[in-house]
Amino acid sequence: MTLNILTRPIFSSIIENLVCDKKISYMDAIVHYCENNELEVESAAKLINAIIKSKIECEAQELNFLPKTAKLPL
Repeated sequence: MTLNILTRPIFSSIIENLVCDKKISYMDAIVHYCENNELEVESAAKLINAIIKSKIECEAQELNFLPKTAKLPL
């Protein structure tokens, strides 16, 4: 019997792969993973690292879920 422990690095890697493979947003990737693995979204929130949090924030700003902040042009 193997015990698979879901850590932040593993969860982040899974989410990054879902985003790249399925061409979906980070929010959708997290919900998709949770639905397929019977994990509550509230539990997944504890596994999200700072990089993915910032990417979710950018997505939310683009969708007007959050107020936009000033960005420097690249």
